[in-house]
Amino acid sequence: MSLDADPSTQTLGDPADTEIPVLTVTEAALARVLEIRDAEDDPGSLCLRVEVTGVIGTDYAYDLGFEPIVEGAEDDHVSVQGGLSVVVPASSVSSLRGAVLDLPSSGEQAGLVIRNPNRPNPLVGADLELTGDVADKVQQLLAEAINPSLAAHGGYASLVGVDGDKVFLTMGGGCQGCALSAATLREGIQVAVKEAIPEVVDVIDVTDHGAGENPFYS
Repeated sequence: MSLDADPSTQTLGDPADTEIPVLTVTEAALARVLEIRDAEDDPGSLCLRVEVTGVIGTDYAYDLGFEPIVEGAEDDHVSVQGGLSVVVPASSVSSLRGAVLDLPSSGEQAGLVIRNPNRPNPLVGADLELTGDVADKVQQLLAEAINPSLAAHGGYASLVGVDGDKVFLTMGGGCQGCALSAATLREGIQVAVKEAIPEVVDVIDVTDHGAGENPFYS
């Protein structure tokens, strides 16, 4: 059975280490997951498997479901939380480490949410040849790699200016005023810019998400 979700471990072959889960399940989410699991046949034999299956825009896509614990691979990572075995495949550990499985903040929203501090690297799989000065390279990077991902959320990032080794960006569209946009810039775009353009030391978000204005020029 699958579940819907909007984010030091133990391998199945090493039952001793269960102290540091890759993915933490909140008490509220745990109660909901156990309620669903306990309606299954032989619930005690099932674990909750959480896997990263791809990328949607600037976020990861996930698959959550119950499966027999004995079917897990030896390099799967498992933590036992409140009587629930939570399994993360080895290939998803780095993408999920530090994430939290929770109920939605809005009571009107169904299912579960994964609050994940990690973001996909927009440069993965991209074949880029950036040319010109720093400003030119940033513009090319935004157009070819970063904004196509942000477009999935109706947003975009724009270059405001360059000051030495610092780059100033602003976010607009669906990203402006979004509570996650600052994290997206810090954890995704900033890493991508600094990786693709080594002469850039810092990437600064100058978007005024409250007023919808750009404070860089003030």
